[in-house]
Amino acid sequence: MRALVTGGAGFIGSHLTERLLKNGHQVSVIDNLSTGRLQNIETCKAHSDFELIVGDICSTELVEPLIERSDAIFHLAAAVGVKLIAEDPVHTIETNIGGTEIVLNAANKSGKKILIASSSEVYGKSEAVPFREDDDIVLGSTRLSRWAYACSKAIDEFLGLAFHQQYGLDVVIGRFFNTIGPRQTGQYGMVVPRFVQSALNNEPVLIYGTGRQTRCFCYVADLVEAIIGLMDCGKAAGQVYNIGTNEEISIDELADRVIGVTGSRSEKQFVPYEVAYGRPIEDMMRRVPSCERIKQTTGWEPKTSLDEALQSIAESLKHNPLES
Repeated sequence: MRALVTGGAGFIGSHLTERLLKNGHQVSVIDNLSTGRLQNIETCKAHSDFELIVGDICSTELVEPLIERSDAIFHLAAAVGVKLIAEDPVHTIETNIGGTEIVLNAANKSGKKILIASSSEVYGKSEAVPFREDDDIVLGSTRLSRWAYACSKAIDEFLGLAFHQQYGLDVVIGRFFNTIGPRQTGQYGMVVPRFVQSALNNEPVLIYGTGRQTRCFCYVADLVEAIIGLMDCGKAAGQVYNIGTNEEISIDELADRVIGVTGSRSEKQFVPYEVAYGRPIEDMMRRVPSCERIKQTTGWEPKTSLDEALQSIAESLKHNPLES
């Protein structure tokens, strides 16, 4: 098939693009390079079945022809990262909602199947662990910009499911939990690359908040397999699917694990959210997915342990350190 990957020069998008090319597909990538990087797709650029379009998904004139000549659309382009979202909430809302609306309208005109990347952030402050796809969402005050991201991704889901219900468009929603792997930058608040780079440099590992908050980290190669499996599955349309692991770990323990895996001399240092982000941030204590639905639908399960993922990231950062 010919696939279009929006945000394909980003962390997840570049790994998806590589895998699609390896599977024998033609791939077009559109990315405005605001958070994506050309070096992420360096290995793809020499491939005869690869095409890069540097541009914005908010441009209807650019997006419509690309979708018209594609067979399947993986819509990953979005504003991401707690730090970026806190600093630029207008961009977050406009990109996530406006861009998705344009991509969905174009897909609907051409009748093309589309997978929309959503986020575990939509669960908000829910404490109904593990999170199931049809659970209620519990969001915080509109005064706190962090909830702008959660709301924007929830609107993306509402839009996608509305296009499926009203027009019969093949839409699949992948609700990504914390995804980690090589090429992920710590610039926008992502915890694992920050921790690993600090540990490799034997610098203090900075833990935002108390460190008692827990997360489940899914390796990017596993998530890519889940995405492709959903796109290939005819009965997946019209549904939301959690994609993640249930290997739960506190951020404090994660720091210990990173220091151990890298053999670092680093020490842990706790930083209040107000200092880290320059404003109050409302964080969630637990974020654990139920992945029963995707397992029943496609048979997908994560294969990579957290230690294996951390070792892979450490090896990558030894050769390609994060930009300061």
